[in-house]
Amino acid sequence: MELPHYDFMSDTTEDTTTRFTTFITPSMKRFDLAVTTTNRFYGKKLITDLQSGKTAIIGPDDLEQEGYLEHTFKLTEEEAVELAQFLYFVVGTVNFTD
Repeated sequence: MELPHYDFMSDTTEDTTTRFTTFITPSMKRFDLAVTTTNRFYGKKLITDLQSGKTAIIGPDDLEQEGYLEHTFKLTEEEAVELAQFLYFVVGTVNFTD
């Protein structure tokens, strides 16, 4: 069987680090997250909610967008505020790379 012709836009391999963290917020919402640090995405982090399988590329600017976490991870406003409080410590400031 022959591989069909694909027009690759990018295909790279990179060493990354992933932080796995589980916590319960004051409102009793449990989060199981994988936070991947990579040289891609202009220094933003890949945040994966391991319960839902939803992943987003997040930096400090995204946390400032009203409704972003609610929409991306299907959270209530209260849950999103609590998640944002954690993520501010995780994503830090964005460092631009080539």
